[in-house]
Amino acid sequence: MASFIGGIASAVMMVAMAEPVARMALSFSSPEFFAIVFFGLVSVVALSGDSVVNSLISLCMGLLIATVGVDSIYGAERFAFGQPFLLDGIEFLLVMVGAYGIGEVLTRLRGGFAAEPGEAGDGQARFRTALPRWAEIVRLKYTLLRGTLTGVVVGIVPGAGATVSAFVAYGLESQYGKNRKQLGTGAPEGIVVAKSAATASVGGALVPLLAMGIPGSGATAIILAAFLLHGIQPGPQVFVSSTDLVYTVFAAVFLSIIGMCVLGYFAIRPLCKVLEAPEAVVSAFVVVFCFVGAFAARNNLSDLNVIAAFGVLGFLFERYGFPIAPLVLGTILGPLAETNFMTTMVSFDNDWTVFFTRPISGGILALAFAGLAWPLAKAAWQRARASRSAHAQPG
Repeated sequence: MASFIGGIASAVMMVAMAEPVARMALSFSSPEFFAIVFFGLVSVVALSGDSVVNSLISLCMGLLIATVGVDSIYGAERFAFGQPFLLDGIEFLLVMVGAYGIGEVLTRLRGGFAAEPGEAGDGQARFRTALPRWAEIVRLKYTLLRGTLTGVVVGIVPGAGATVSAFVAYGLESQYGKNRKQLGTGAPEGIVVAKSAATASVGGALVPLLAMGIPGSGATAIILAAFLLHGIQPGPQVFVSSTDLVYTVFAAVFLSIIGMCVLGYFAIRPLCKVLEAPEAVVSAFVVVFCFVGAFAARNNLSDLNVIAAFGVLGFLFERYGFPIAPLVLGTILGPLAETNFMTTMVSFDNDWTVFFTRPISGGILALAFAGLAWPLAKAAWQRARASRSAHAQPG
């Protein structure tokens, strides 16, 4: 239900926003696009959890990974170390699947897998499919609203996508939600806000794709490739030259969301049977699917070494308290940020002040810096208050 509500709401917003954003995009140049991408990078603050520093370190590592390959402006080779497969760069899909999938399996392996099914009780009694009551939905209305709005806004940020939207929404809920202390214990707020944001990001991600020709997520990047194969260049002009295509995409989004929820309702019960299998067996299949997916992306055996390396990195991040989402975000948005920054420098004679003197880019950058300063100021204020409390205690 959270996916359905978030998806339908975002689809309505997509229809309402796509054309106005396309008109506005006609006045955009590389400084504005860089400012938008920079704002997406700064949104990593919402994913920082307890440590802004760890989050920024993770983000910088992602940006470093994004520089591997050949410079798109000057054609210079960077960090390839004589390995031909690195000249094409490191796919963000390898980073994501390795860090999240294999890294999680290694983390579970280190801690010991869960008890065998049946030892914790009757598995049949734990899973059942039932639509929520209206009172339950009303009780979570603010959580649904926060998740949906977060998903749409973050989805519009180029390259962010469903995973980042879910993490940002979960981070906001853990800071401002009414039941934030219970998140992570199975509280419905954590599930609802993440799922509504993830599905809401679909409509948001299609806005920059259709209006500006910039994919808002990895999935819309694939859609962009399909458009280009058919000789269609998304952007402001598509609303004039291919109006029927735009409305077809709108209709497909609504039908897809409804179909997804209907399929999910009937499929969730048999899928839950997977949880009755020993966790070690399930984890083995997860690793196999991760490697198969990595190989299928480019049919390159070297990618298997890359995904294994990022699996170890994800394990180390999890063990030492570094968030993985900023790493992935930096890998996705890094090339976009670099391309637009370098294009601006070439076009405006290396005048970096152009980012702040142009009204739109300056306003977006101001919001980005304000968003970066807020958690730092909040953390400093909390440390100062804790220090005053410690000094105020007798003895």
